[in-house]
Amino acid sequence: MTPPQLSSEHPLHSAPVVAQVERSGFVESVHHGVVAVTAADGGLELSIGPVGVPIFPRSSNKPLQALAMVRNGLDLPDHLLALACASHNGEELHLAGVREILATAGLLEDDLQNTPDRPLHEPDRERWIAEGLPARSIAQNCSGKHAAMLATCVLNDWDTVTYRDPQHPLQVAMADTLAELSGETVAATGVDGCGAPVMAISTAGLAKAFGRLAAAGEETPEGRVARAVRQHPEYLGGTGRDVTDLIRAVPGLIAKDGAEAVYAIGLADGRGLALKITDGNQRARTVVARAALQMMGVTEDLTALDAKAVLGHGEPVGTISAVGVGDVGPGA
Repeated sequence: MTPPQLSSEHPLHSAPVVAQVERSGFVESVHHGVVAVTAADGGLELSIGPVGVPIFPRSSNKPLQALAMVRNGLDLPDHLLALACASHNGEELHLAGVREILATAGLLEDDLQNTPDRPLHEPDRERWIAEGLPARSIAQNCSGKHAAMLATCVLNDWDTVTYRDPQHPLQVAMADTLAELSGETVAATGVDGCGAPVMAISTAGLAKAFGRLAAAGEETPEGRVARAVRQHPEYLGGTGRDVTDLIRAVPGLIAKDGAEAVYAIGLADGRGLALKITDGNQRARTVVARAALQMMGVTEDLTALDAKAVLGHGEPVGTISAVGVGDVGPGA
C-alpha cells in the first residue's frame, strides 16, 4: 500500500524552532512555532515565523466572541462575562455560573449544544468518574460561551436551535467583530471542539486584537470584556491554570489560552502577543510566552508560565526552554 503523500507547501511547515526539550544535558526534542508582538498602534514589533498566515486561534478567540455578544446586548455581571470568555475547569463555581447565565434568559441546561464532557479539573473529573456521573454539556469547558451565545440569541429574538450555524446572525456578528479587531478578513471557518464555529485569522491579527481589547476604555464594550477577565480570572480558567495565575500576577494584562498550543495576550499599553506552537503541543506554549513577555519588558512574576520539569525515574533531569525568542528561557 502506497503511503499518502504529505504536502510540504503549507507556510506553517517553515516555522522556526522556538523551544527545545533537554534531558540530562542532551537535546531530545524541539518545537517549532510562530510568535507575533504588536505595538499599541497595531503595527508589528516582532515576527518569528509566518505570522501573517491564518491559524485557528481556537479558544483564544473567546474574548473576541464575547465582545460581539456584548455589542449585541448581552449585559452580564463581570464574573459571568468572564465565564463567557472561558475554557473553564468545570469546578462548582463554573457550573453555577453557567446555570445563572441560562436562567437570566429563561433557558435550561438541555438548551446547551456544546459537546458533553466531564470537568477539566482533575479532582472534579475523578469525582465524577468515581460517582458514575455521565459527561454533560454544562461540565465541558466551553459551556460558559455557549450559555452566553444562547442568552444573546434570546435578547435579539434569534433562533436558539441553530445558533452554531456559521450563517446564524450571532456567528456572522462574531466574524465581523473578529475581522474588525484583527484588521483582517476571516480566512476560514471550521468546527471547534465544542461544536461552535472557529474562525481563522493570523497570529499577528490575533495579537493586534488582544492589544486593542487590553487598552480599551473601561466603559466601552471592549473595555467591559477586558475588565471582566482581569477582575475574575478564576472564571476564565480556574484552579491551577496558568492563564488564571498569569492575569493575577501582571496588572492590566489579559490573556486567553487555546487548544493546539495557542496563547493570546494583551497588555494595558495596547501591545499584543500571540503565539502558536505548530505541532500543537501545550508544553512549549508557556515557556515561549514567558520569553516573549520578558523580551517585551514585563518584569512581574511570571512563574505561572514556568515549564514543567523533564522527569527521569520521577526526578527532574531536564527542562523545556525557549529558543530564539529574546534568548530567554524559563526561570531566567
